[in-house]
Amino acid sequence: MKNYLVLLLVLFLSVSCKKELIKEPAKLIEREKMIDIMYDLSLLDAIRYQRPLSLDSIESNPTKFILKKYKIDSLQFAQNNIYYAADYENYKDMFDEVNKRLAENQKITDSLVKIEEKKALKTKGKLKEAPKDSLKKPQISNQEPLMDQ
Repeated sequence: MKNYLVLLLVLFLSVSCKKELIKEPAKLIEREKMIDIMYDLSLLDAIRYQRPLSLDSIESNPTKFILKKYKIDSLQFAQNNIYYAADYENYKDMFDEVNKRLAENQKITDSLVKIEEKKALKTKGKLKEAPKDSLKKPQISNQEPLMDQ
């Protein structure tokens, strides 16, 4: 009898664990589109952290712009974010993909910055090598100025 009770308990627990905690939203955002949204929002957060005044000059809310870009509203995004966050492993994989894209773009950005720095150094070096002006600076005399008495 005890064996049946333990078996029923194990069966009940295994079935109850399969139940979804969060229901799928009515307007489910595709996983890839959700990753794109998370990527864009991550970029905005990075800009906000690195240059807080750059986003202050924009009159509208940049997050609203991202949501408008993907044709979703904030409630739909929040519901989908909660839905995806309920599955920790899947949500972690999504963020790993966002981080991977950020790292790839960081490498590209770093190489572009290095190229621009080299160009700037070359132009600065060329300016120094330019021929000097043929006019000489006027010599300052060592005479003391006359004072009115």
